[in-house]
This record gives sequence, structure tokens and C-alpha cells, in this order.
Amino acid sequence: MSQIKLKVVSESENNSPELSLFLPVFNEEDNLQPMHSKINEALESLGKTAEVIYVDDGSTDKSLEILREISTEDDRVRVISLRRNYGQTAAMSAGIDAAKGNILIPMDADLQNDPNDISRLLEKLDEGFDVVSGWRKNRQDKLITRKIPSWIANSIISKIGGVHLHDYGCSLKAYRRDVLQDVRLYGEMHRFIPIYASWAGARVTEIPVDHHPRTMGKSKYGLSRTIKVVFDLITIKFLATYQTKPLYVFGSFGLIAFIISLIAGVWAFALKFGYGVSFILTPLPLIAIVLLAISVQFFLMGLLAELLVRTYHESQDKAIYAIREKIGFSDTEE
Repeated sequence: MSQIKLKVVSESENNSPELSLFLPVFNEEDNLQPMHSKINEALESLGKTAEVIYVDDGSTDKSLEILREISTEDDRVRVISLRRNYGQTAAMSAGIDAAKGNILIPMDADLQNDPNDISRLLEKLDEGFDVVSGWRKNRQDKLITRKIPSWIANSIISKIGGVHLHDYGCSLKAYRRDVLQDVRLYGEMHRFIPIYASWAGARVTEIPVDHHPRTMGKSKYGLSRTIKVVFDLITIKFLATYQTKPLYVFGSFGLIAFIISLIAGVWAFALKFGYGVSFILTPLPLIAIVLLAISVQFFLMGLLAELLVRTYHESQDKAIYAIREKIGFSDTEE
């Protein structure tokens, strides 16, 4: 492993590093040493203080053992081992929570992202942007199972989210710390951070980055992930529009049901007293009663959601992951 030339930020200096790199890891034993060597080379050329956080997401191979070795050889490295495999979003959330740098940079540990692109991300941040997203313009993945679903998903996400990026799935991004302070991630929502940031007023852009074919290890993602992403997108759109006012959406459906119920009831009475058509000869009375009940249920659900929202905002802040151990952290950080 190459000699480390960057200054190591110690606790006694009471100073945050300029950069925090964090990498979710799941069964990447063959890629970790080569990846860390590339990270060292990239960071040495920058001349900035930095920390590197590896989040082992319940690996079942020798990934954690290799990360222990890396942490003993490099004082900048910190390792978080999660109790089980929670998924990439939870692993990234753990990395964000542990990071102390002024600029946060997530990336994959499978050697497909190129650490040399970090300097280009930082240059774009220096232009005044708050989020710089990588765009795998020449993506080295399978066309049918990876590229085409990604193109479709990115198009839908851009349209619904209002932030037009070519590649939401690229893990290599750069964030200013304040952009991520209030972000809480669930499901597969790590890819939507640029949207969250934009809604909060951040300036978001993207640049093309290198993407290498996977040569070791096995990809953890398939076609089914696109479906999950679509469901998560619906969730964040709902939260963005109605998170603090859920009665608006439930009340709207309740109002529609009530209006249809009213129309059906009036129509049934008009047929009864205007044309002598008995209630039992038309489904309109039943429709009116059912829709009236549904409208009341929607209104009550909206009120219940309002209570839940207030409880959510006023209650505890609970993490979505559980840590088995921390390596390279001081006692005060435990």
C-alpha cells in the first residue's frame, strides 16, 4: 500500500477534515485493497485533510477482516460494521451520520467508480454548487438488465422530482455538509438526495465521470430494484407535497367521494319522486351510502395522519440501522 502523505486529523486538534469519503461494503473482499490504494493515490494528489469511512453492511465474506487490516495501516480509515445486511441506503445513512468532513463524498467499493474523479467533483463545488452528481455517461454495465431500466427510471425521477439529472443511480457524488444535515433516508432513497437538497434550496449539477466494468465480485442489483425505486419515488413525492399537511390529500379524496355520493343521492331522489322509479330498482342509493361512508373514512384517516405527523416531528430521532462495532473511533465518538 502506498505511503500516506495527507495530514491525519487527530482528536486533540479538534478540527474536522475537509473531506469525508464513505463507502458501503457488502461482500467485496477482492476489491477492497485495490480500491483503497486508488483512493490513497487520489487523495494524496488533492493535498486536503480527509477521512475514509467504510460501512460493512453485514458482509458474509472476509470484507470486514480486510477492512480491519486497512484501518491499522491507514490512520484516516474508520470502519462501521452493521449487524446485518440493511441495504445500501442504510449503509450510506450510517456513513453520513459518522462523517465529520465539510464535504461528503459517497462512492461504491466495487472499483467501478474512479476516485480520480473526486478532484473534478470538488472543482465543480468550487463554482458555487452544493451538490455535484456523477453521470456514468459511458456506463460499463449490461444493456437489458441495468442500462435500459436505469434510463427509464432516471427519466421518471427527473420529471417527478423536478431535478433533471442523467444518472441518479451513480453513487459518486459530492455534497456540502449542510445539505445533508436534515436528510433522513429510507428504502432506496439515497439516490434521491439531490432532489431533497434541491427542494431545500441547494444548487445541484452533474458532471460526467468514469465508470469501469466490474472485474471482481458480483453485482448486488437486478431488474427488480427499478420497481422499488419507483415506489420510493412515489413516497418522496407524497412526502414533499403532503408531509406536513396529509389531510389535504386524504381530504381531497374524501371530498371527491362525498360529491359523487351527493350526486348519486340527488339523482336517486329525482328518479323516485320525478319518475316513480323505486329505490330498489336502481343502484344509486347504495352507491350514495357506500361513497358517503368512504368519504367519512378518508376524512378520519386524514385527521389521524395529521396526528401521526405531529408525533413524528415532535418525537425521538431514531436511526434505521444498528451498529455491531466501530473501529478507529475515539471513546467520545462511540
